[in-house]
Amino acid sequence: MKIPSDGKLLRIFIGEADKWNGRPLYEEIVLLAKKNSMAGATVVKGFMGFGCKSHMHTTKLLRLSEDLPIIIEIVDSEEKINRFIPFLDEMVKEGLVTT
Repeated sequence: MKIPSDGKLLRIFIGEADKWNGRPLYEEIVLLAKKNSMAGATVVKGFMGFGCKSHMHTTKLLRLSEDLPIIIEIVDSEEKINRFIPFLDEMVKEGLVTT
């Protein structure tokens, strides 16, 4: 699928341990993006980061490595991205959604 030259990038920052309906949240978001015929989606696992609570998450410390940062990037037209965001508002309880 070719997206218009003025396509948008939707970036979602969540934790690896985040769930939706008992399944990993990042999987559910990508499956929903596919179901909504979005142009593309990629999940990237971070090896270090922190969020709004300032807890450090890193692969270096065994006890903290259970909830590594996850970034989901979805690309499509601005209109389709805007229609997809309300689904994320319901699904992403702790995280950040940016365009």
